[in-house]
Amino acid sequence: MTTELTAPHPAAPAVAGHRWRWIALAVILTAEVMDLLDVLVTNLAGPAIRADLGGSPSVIQWIGAGYTLAMAVGLVTGGRLGDLYGRRRMFLVGVLGFTAASAACALAGSPGTLIAARVAQGLLGALLLPQGLGLIKEMFPPEQLAAAFGAFGPVMGISAVGGPILAGWLVDADLAGTGWRAIFLINVPLGLLAALGAARFLPASRPGHATRLDLPGVALLSAAVFLLVHPLVQGRELGWPLWSFAMLAGAVVVLAVFARYEQRRQRAGRDPLVVPALFRRRAFTGGLVAGLAFFTALAGFSLVFSLYLQLGLGWSPLRAGLAGVPQALGMVAAFVLAGAGPAQRLGRRLVHLGLGVVLAGVAGMLLTLTLAGADVTPWRMTPALLAVGFGMGLVMAPFFDIVLSGVEEAETGSASGTLTAVQQLGGALGVALLGTVFFDGLTDSVSHAVRVTLLAELGLLLVTVAGAFLLPRRAREGAGGGH
Repeated sequence: MTTELTAPHPAAPAVAGHRWRWIALAVILTAEVMDLLDVLVTNLAGPAIRADLGGSPSVIQWIGAGYTLAMAVGLVTGGRLGDLYGRRRMFLVGVLGFTAASAACALAGSPGTLIAARVAQGLLGALLLPQGLGLIKEMFPPEQLAAAFGAFGPVMGISAVGGPILAGWLVDADLAGTGWRAIFLINVPLGLLAALGAARFLPASRPGHATRLDLPGVALLSAAVFLLVHPLVQGRELGWPLWSFAMLAGAVVVLAVFARYEQRRQRAGRDPLVVPALFRRRAFTGGLVAGLAFFTALAGFSLVFSLYLQLGLGWSPLRAGLAGVPQALGMVAAFVLAGAGPAQRLGRRLVHLGLGVVLAGVAGMLLTLTLAGADVTPWRMTPALLAVGFGMGLVMAPFFDIVLSGVEEAETGSASGTLTAVQQLGGALGVALLGTVFFDGLTDSVSHAVRVTLLAELGLLLVTVAGAFLLPRRAREGAGGGH
């Protein structure tokens, strides 16, 4: 799920605007909804998938982490492929490939096959999503850009509220015996509709310049994140063998090699995957630390909450999906409020205010579950969930614009692509790290597992608070970005 609306690569300016731009925007939004639903619904359907396909608890983690990891390492390259070969063409390849990968997920007969199909989904999503953002900047005249980007908020909000409910209903309804497979099958008509719309209504133009691909950089970064996430997911089940710690150390080494390679590539006059100069800027580095911790906490909370309701309390997927509605509604309300003039003027203080609300919500959830035990009800959890969602929305709404205001204009493309990739990496780490904490706590009891995980969640949020102090005090005037 991406929340940053600054295109990861420069776009040609629109003058009069594309004739079919509003219909084209609906096509792009359809692709965004497909991505968002695939992040949300798999957390909810994880227990049902494992019950059907078998495998260890780590299967649930890999279903989510495989998707977000692949997207994290592919996003910047996906944007540059649009520059090289045309955005409409890459959009079509991405949406058709994503649809085929969704069908492969639905037909998977083993955990390994499903995880491989999820990785393919992530890679094709990384090709698909950047094209939409760039196309919007091509198609719309400057005076309509704000309205075009503003359409993302309501659509994403409705998806965030309705997605888990739809997923829970599909799993429970077991339509034609499809069960959990229906959550992936629903992408097939959506994807074909988006592909038809793209072929008819998206413009065929492309920017007048193109940057070279940094495939060795992608390979090094992919190796580093795999070395980081794999032991976090599998190490617990195998008793933390020596190789798991060796892989974690190897991740640090490969990241250092990646940094040196990117520096040499830039000095040689070639385009690096990530501009090394960005990491010499305190605001950007602080944004990466805060963003990684925050999105790790956000994704981990979503997974663990769903697992607790289904594995711990025995709730059905539909009931679990309905229980999460207050968090989604709180997030939507925060986005609306954060878009108002007075809230925008708060700048970095709005991020800290949101983090304070999230901390209060997580602490409230911890207190609620401790006091209620097995007698917990959706109504008892509602206040804490509203606070968690509202606070997260307050953080996310201004976050990207504020971080990007700390870099030079010429570096914005690379910085925005890197931030979006870090958002996806945080999603994978959240599933891996907090999922592992939860499953490790199950050796005692489910209630113990969820309490320990919520404490870890509070720790990640405190790291976010500290990192946020390094951010610029406010976004750049006229910045247009997050939703």
